[in-house]
Amino acid sequence: MNTKSKVLLIGSAVLGVVLLTGFRGEHMGWGARNPERIKQMITWRMDDRLEELKATDDQKRTIHGLKDSLFDEGKHLIEQQKDARQDLLAQWEAPQPDARAVHALVDARVDAWRGFAHKVADAVLEAHRVLSPAQRQQVSADVREHMKAR
Repeated sequence: MNTKSKVLLIGSAVLGVVLLTGFRGEHMGWGARNPERIKQMITWRMDDRLEELKATDDQKRTIHGLKDSLFDEGKHLIEQQKDARQDLLAQWEAPQPDARAVHALVDARVDAWRGFAHKVADAVLEAHRVLSPAQRQQVSADVREHMKAR
């Protein structure tokens, strides 16, 4: 194996560990922010949107319940990521890392995030059910506008 191949292989391995462990700078992660403050900011923004949609009190309660449930589960998943990073680091530092343990850890994290993504999808479907056709049209228009801006 030539030097270039070795560098690419090592770089790929490091990138894989970074991506799979959810590593990111603290300025972007939960560690630098108070989760309750983030939840409050999301709530304020959601309240603004629900007002624009002229949502009923029942619609607001339902949608806020979905948000609260997803937020709490997301917060828990991020805490689990911290544990997973420690477990991966322990494997890295071991004289002979256990490949099965590393793969099992990756599978567990992927499964946890997949499950969360399905819950997000279910919440979106519930919000669709709760909103009126006119409100859904307004949300669609806003999403399309946001997509064009990107």
